[in-house]
Amino acid sequence: MNTAALQGTAPSPLTLPDGRPARDAWSLDPGVAHLNHGSFGAVPTRVLRRQADLRAQMEGSPVRWFVGLPARTAAARGRIAPHLGVDVDDLALVPNASGGASVVFASLPVGPGCEVVVTDHGYGAVTMGAHRLARRWGGTVRTAHVPLAAGPQEACAAVLAEATDRTALIVVDHVTSPTARFLPVDLIGAAARERGIPLLVDGAHVPALLAQPLAGVDCDVWVGNLHKFGCAPRGTGVLVARGPLRSELNPLIDSWGADKPFPARFDEQGTLDLTSWLAAPDALDEIERTFGWDTVRDHSTRLAEHATRTVAAAFAQQTGEDHSVEVGMPVGPIRLVRLPGTLGLGPGGGNAVRDRALAELGVECAVTAFGGQGYLRLSAHAYNTPADYDDFAERCVPALTAWARETS
Repeated sequence: MNTAALQGTAPSPLTLPDGRPARDAWSLDPGVAHLNHGSFGAVPTRVLRRQADLRAQMEGSPVRWFVGLPARTAAARGRIAPHLGVDVDDLALVPNASGGASVVFASLPVGPGCEVVVTDHGYGAVTMGAHRLARRWGGTVRTAHVPLAAGPQEACAAVLAEATDRTALIVVDHVTSPTARFLPVDLIGAAARERGIPLLVDGAHVPALLAQPLAGVDCDVWVGNLHKFGCAPRGTGVLVARGPLRSELNPLIDSWGADKPFPARFDEQGTLDLTSWLAAPDALDEIERTFGWDTVRDHSTRLAEHATRTVAAAFAQQTGEDHSVEVGMPVGPIRLVRLPGTLGLGPGGGNAVRDRALAELGVECAVTAFGGQGYLRLSAHAYNTPADYDDFAERCVPALTAWARETS
């Protein structure tokens, strides 16, 4: 495939201050093409060393460590809050966004026969938690069907159409995992507040992806992962709570801080290894110091645009079909390309294709499905370059097309 014409629109690769490739700041396996930052992120090497230093302190003097851990955790929150544009007193740390959602499901005061509204774009684990909440109270889950191409007003209307006088909670994604689109959480939040319905926003992908992720968002609880776009160590999530519901929220572990107010009660989690939480602000600061977050966001958006055009064109050359995807509210660094045939819909779903691509092609990629169609979900970060996606187009797209023919 001739990609020369497409490469003119691609951004130049980012470099470190000493001129080395940006990827040298990470310890990623050079034998693997890492095109799926959106799933588990990647932690800069210097931050991993910082976390290792913290673990050494913990193991060197466990009593001193755990006695002082709540104060350390509170200090970490104080450094994280400015990166999200929120007040530190509204911010608690949790293991991940799903863990934050579980806090809400376990703490929310609801009654028998309650209804929970979710969307058909929701993250599977969080949606499962919503079903568990409803079952516990003899209630039901109502699923809003939002077209992939729906704009803000249509998407908001689809969600609100499922709300009734029995709705105890609305759960929506800020950025959807399977479909890489924004949902209009600002519009939904305003309408939910007017109706007196609590709103949980699952912002798993959003911290650092947006400079001010909660700007204009009126919700009771917002959860997100710092270990995705934010490059923090895994196991670092945030829970932002405002309004009356915050007094009801309790950590998943009842520990010695249980009687403290929100969010201090979340700072004590028994003997858990919280070094990921303590190193998280170092990750946010490291990216800012090395590249600048605005630079990374711009680079990743333009690179994802290049990746989408390049890979979709490569598939089109193989199949003679259009593999571009109309997404109503697209996400800058995370984009979709339509897969050929029924690829991603067979046994094991997209994960089976993902695992085969890693084993046979040496590439980490995300494969999702929505509405009976499989998609390649491409994501980009500072360490990615146009060559990563050009290589995928030339080397991997023919293989994926052949796999699709095997299943047809």
